[in-house]
Amino acid sequence: MVAIYWRILASLSLITGFIGVLLPGLPTVPFILVAAWASSKGWPRLENYLLGHPKFGDDIRQWRGGGYVRRRAKYMATLLIGLSMLLLWMSQANSWLAIIVTLICTFVLLWLWLRPEPQH
Repeated sequence: MVAIYWRILASLSLITGFIGVLLPGLPTVPFILVAAWASSKGWPRLENYLLGHPKFGDDIRQWRGGGYVRRRAKYMATLLIGLSMLLLWMSQANSWLAIIVTLICTFVLLWLWLRPEPQH
């Protein structure tokens, strides 16, 4: 019975990740990583599919192997988060909301840039 919850989480994460491929600003890889993690708990077939996927398989294995994040992914995340912050500040959003979101995004980017990069 517990496996169904892992499958639901894996499915929702995978769907959200694939939506992120189409929508700028919505990250893809973190949701794929969650899908791989959840599928490892109760859906080995999906986990094997994700590990063998030509686009995401390497990222999943590198993350599992030591929390590695490719430099290109860091640049892309920085660019998209920066663009999102620019749009937020140009919008009619509440100033406090913009400040809080900006602080959170700054800490996320700091954490991301402190992740090790794979050695090729």
